[in-house]
Amino acid sequence: MATTGTPLRIQLLGPVRAWRDGTEVPLGPPKQRAVLSLLASRANDVVGVDTIVDALWDGDIPHSAANSVHTYVAGLRRELEPGRSRRGASAVLVSASGGYCLRTDPDQVDATLFARRHAEARRSWAKGDTETSLRLYEEALSLWRGEAYAAIPGPFAAMERTRLRDLRLTAVEEWAADMLAAGRHTEIAPELIRAVSEEPLREKLRWLLMLTLYRNGRQAHALRVYDEIRRLLSSELGIEPGAELSDLYQQILRGHPALRTHGGDATAALLEAPRETPLPAAPSPRQLPPSARGFVGRAVELARLADVLDDELTRSGATTPVAVVDGPAGAGKSAFVLQLAHRLLDRFPDGQLYVDLCGTGLRGKPVTAAEALAQLLGSLGVDTTRMPAGLAARASLYRSLLHGRRMLVVLDDAHSADQLRPLIPRGSCCVLATSRQRLAGLAARDGAHLLTVGPLDDSASARLLTGLSGNRLAGQDEAVRRLVAVCGGLPLALRIVADGLTANPGVPLSTLVEQYAAEHSRLDRLTVEDDPAASMRCAFAASYRALPADAARMFRYLGLHGGPFTVEIAATLAETDRDTTRRLLSLLAAHHLLEEEPGHRYRFHGLIGLYAAECAEREPPALRQAALTRVLERGPAAPQARPATGDTTRQDVRTVAL
Repeated sequence: MATTGTPLRIQLLGPVRAWRDGTEVPLGPPKQRAVLSLLASRANDVVGVDTIVDALWDGDIPHSAANSVHTYVAGLRRELEPGRSRRGASAVLVSASGGYCLRTDPDQVDATLFARRHAEARRSWAKGDTETSLRLYEEALSLWRGEAYAAIPGPFAAMERTRLRDLRLTAVEEWAADMLAAGRHTEIAPELIRAVSEEPLREKLRWLLMLTLYRNGRQAHALRVYDEIRRLLSSELGIEPGAELSDLYQQILRGHPALRTHGGDATAALLEAPRETPLPAAPSPRQLPPSARGFVGRAVELARLADVLDDELTRSGATTPVAVVDGPAGAGKSAFVLQLAHRLLDRFPDGQLYVDLCGTGLRGKPVTAAEALAQLLGSLGVDTTRMPAGLAARASLYRSLLHGRRMLVVLDDAHSADQLRPLIPRGSCCVLATSRQRLAGLAARDGAHLLTVGPLDDSASARLLTGLSGNRLAGQDEAVRRLVAVCGGLPLALRIVADGLTANPGVPLSTLVEQYAAEHSRLDRLTVEDDPAASMRCAFAASYRALPADAARMFRYLGLHGGPFTVEIAATLAETDRDTTRRLLSLLAAHHLLEEEPGHRYRFHGLIGLYAAECAEREPPALRQAALTRVLERGPAAPQARPATGDTTRQDVRTVAL
């Protein structure tokens, strides 16, 4: 262990202070004290400048941050070693390997000594040496002089405050349990009352205080402690006290005689609970579905979005990075997000959560935000009997459980920003979501990164189709070209075709190609029996059903026309004014049922155009004929033939906001 010849003592468990040879050292401004507290918490280890910067600044990091760190270190050196010359090497705060190291005896840092004494107390308790255990607990708790890292700025200090506070309360609980087991209940009530006032929702503290008060002959006070936490839990989290607390309450109500003694009663199991860890180990869920087989393309977009998220994560601020991938039905949004999620796994050691929000209704009724939170909380170890009832209480508990944890949350098939917002935690987590709609409000209000994925280009489409079809398409370039054109670059359609080719080895390839190419039955062919999620018609229908009535009517009328459309043509078809028409066309584009082109022109993707034509048949014949007549009477903008489904002159991916 490297130490210095100058005795240096550092206090972190309260206002950050330092003493050299028994004399207190002025530590300068808050961020300078934050540097010392970080280095003291890792005494004799080198801490990189980048790590120090991330620990000190929450949110936007100034360009001068690294220079500020050097200035703070210089200020600390002047105070810690006043006799050192300006050019002399420091023996206390050493520069090394792109960072700094504080050389001191770790036992002279109170937070380190507290953790050591706490661990020793547990070991003594496990050996049955109650007297030594109690002495060590009292030594550990006596080191505290207030809130840890008091008034120290930055995310590192905030996390350490929370961690050390939990550890201290755990030590108080264990000390109190040992005191009760030793029959010394008259000595512990004041400390438990202080701890409960600091953490009023901590049930183990309440349990110990109730038993202590009861043994001290204060039954009414013990019952009042229970009534108070029951009201708090109900009002703040919408839950009831746990079984252990409720059982003790009932025993106190009945005046159970065994509670008055410290041996052989029904409370022994809880008093003698194992102490291997400060807190129960939180679940580390690993819920990501596997990546899609044969994933191709999107390399540039995957790398770009990963870089954006990485950059935001390294800032270590209170803002959770959120990325929403949107696009038309069948464009491979879920496959894209899962591919990205698997690439990011090493950034999230605490686990991954996954919820299918069923926003399109293809895989069941859409999941409400409250239902999604119930799934997430269950994955985080919350028992159904303790599940808060309301949305706000569930969201609060969810954020509390994820505080300080690096966890990836994947939310598939969202139908609105309001469904997503309660599911976004704060801090070092990351949220990846998919949606059929462009959630511009989530970007504007919540800073989400939006990425729109469109159809694959012809080259990537051909790779996906041939890769999934085995040897069926080997050397069949013309068949590949025609089938790619049929699918219009939509990965779901390409996968359905590939499955059809491999499932019918006895049918000539030319026959299958002709069947898929036939426009009148194309949507019938692009389906997998008994699986609505693997049907292009069902996929488009889900997007159509999500439209407001006026937008759905516009979609049907546009289905009468081959396109492309101008605002004037659409207004004439649907008999709507220009402002209304622009709004409805924008809404259809936001739902990815219509593509906007330069010059305020709109077009259908080929397969969506076929579905729109089917929907148009739902209008009465007289109204359909009247709409077409209106367009014909306009003159130059007569209906055109619908473009070939394979007309895929479009970008692979459009970035909406990064």
